[in-house]
Amino acid sequence: MARTVARVIVDALSDLGVRQVFGVVGDALNPLTDALRTTEGLEWVGCRHEEAAAFAASAQAQLGGPLGVCMGTVGPGSVHLLNGLYDAAKSHAPVLAIAGQVPLAELGSDYFQEVDNDALFRDVAVFRATLTSPEQLPQMLETAVRTALGRKGVAVLTVPGDLGEREVPDGRPARFGLSRAVSRPEEPAVQRAAELLDRSERLTLLVGAGARAARTDVLALADRLAAPMVLTLKAKESFEDDTNDFQVGQTGLIGNPAAAAALKDADTLLLLGTDFPYRDWYPTDRTVIQVDTDATHIGRRVPVDVALVGDTGATVRDLLDHLACPPAGADRADGARDRSHLTKARERFEQWRTGQARLADPAHDTGLVGRVRSALDNRTHDVRPEALAALVDRVAAEDAVFTSDTGMATVWLSRFVQMRGRRALIGSYNLGSMANAMPQALGAQCLDRDRQVVAFCGDGGLSMLLGDLMTLKTYRLPVKLVVFDNRRLGMVKLEQEQAGLPEFGTVLDNPDFAAVADAMGITGIRVTDPADLEDAVRRAFGTPGPVLLDVLTNPDEIAVPAKPTVEQGWGFAVAKVKEVLRSHTDTRESGH
Repeated sequence: MARTVARVIVDALSDLGVRQVFGVVGDALNPLTDALRTTEGLEWVGCRHEEAAAFAASAQAQLGGPLGVCMGTVGPGSVHLLNGLYDAAKSHAPVLAIAGQVPLAELGSDYFQEVDNDALFRDVAVFRATLTSPEQLPQMLETAVRTALGRKGVAVLTVPGDLGEREVPDGRPARFGLSRAVSRPEEPAVQRAAELLDRSERLTLLVGAGARAARTDVLALADRLAAPMVLTLKAKESFEDDTNDFQVGQTGLIGNPAAAAALKDADTLLLLGTDFPYRDWYPTDRTVIQVDTDATHIGRRVPVDVALVGDTGATVRDLLDHLACPPAGADRADGARDRSHLTKARERFEQWRTGQARLADPAHDTGLVGRVRSALDNRTHDVRPEALAALVDRVAAEDAVFTSDTGMATVWLSRFVQMRGRRALIGSYNLGSMANAMPQALGAQCLDRDRQVVAFCGDGGLSMLLGDLMTLKTYRLPVKLVVFDNRRLGMVKLEQEQAGLPEFGTVLDNPDFAAVADAMGITGIRVTDPADLEDAVRRAFGTPGPVLLDVLTNPDEIAVPAKPTVEQGWGFAVAKVKEVLRSHTDTRESGH
């Protein structure tokens, strides 16, 4: 029995196990959305902006969905997908985007809304093609999906509006069979790496997202090498919990001094499944061994002595087999490692965590130190963002999915939310886009409506795609939106001040976001007094359905980097003087 182009595509997605397709309807998509309407078990989620649809699809792919799928209609509808698809590409998330196109006969005529999708998506997609004949199905669709899954990237299939209802002569269903390849580095490279590891006296691991599936093996290696484990942000999931006696948190601008010191004090660094991009945070003149499945990642951030191209888990198991040093607990005469480097790093980390806990204490500002500090940086007595993040950490479920907007919301999540239990974490941690947290939470919640989903939203990020709050309401998605409402583009403000520049262009004239949520039919809760914080957070998490918790946080809160420099401190002081002088000038000119 013949089937239409639209029916072949939709049936294939359903057979693959896709459960939602995100997008905005439009004329070129009508045959596809009508096929979705009549397909049981495959839900169309109509978003208010295609960018939100792409972010939602990417989130599902990152959470283990078989494939994230989004759609955009002709021209602007497809263009709007672009930012969310770039985020998927840089997050290595397999996503299929179906883009509408003008009728076949009008291609190349500069028709109304015509955009060359194959050119538009050239940089972002590992596969892109325009369907020009029904005979190209199902093979072209199979290639698109296999490429997205196999290369962990974005595939864009463009479908002209007049093609969706045409019949496909080949009646066979699409087949997507694809098994995961497990690669191993060559034996001589493993042997050389093991020799260097055996000779090292102070070894530190830098562990990334590529190692998350190999937790047991990585912990065994850290124990064998007596090595502290510095985590990238994306490695918090899997490696950050109280049962990991080796982790010392993150490095970089959002990191802590213990992690920075663990890298600096080491004579050998072992990079596992990470492409941590910030070169200034790598120590120089160290022996470096790097493990990655992608050979192009090796050595592009720091010079590497031994490159091990292969699956992290398989490579770590090979290294364990080749190491001469015995497991921990062996007699020191048998060559067991000195554990002083690990002990020192862990002690520094625990000291830092103790200090952070004091900052996050809701009663901090009532003590002597807190009152002095508040007089300098929180004169209006707004909620401390540390306190908000730490309280959410205590209240949220042990299997919650967290998303975070780029900027200060991610800083507070990084420092105060622990990825214990089955918690998961998604953010725009490679592209660094604004406005990702809410739509990614949307996609995550659609995947499992019974699992708690928490979005750490910046006020700038939330307002950028504010319309898709209605998508949460329409589809009854019980996402908890925690808004760090500091009336600022906070990270930009901090960057300006660290460079010695006065704050400029970062102030946001925000509405009462809780009232906006209420107007949209979403429960809104607003917190302006620190004394009300705990009750408000617990009420937000205890309320069924979607909730927006709008918390007015201190705009002058400073996130001290892992290794602050004299130049940063001097620049900050200069910036504050400039801001005070400008404030006095503005006051005089206004006649006050």
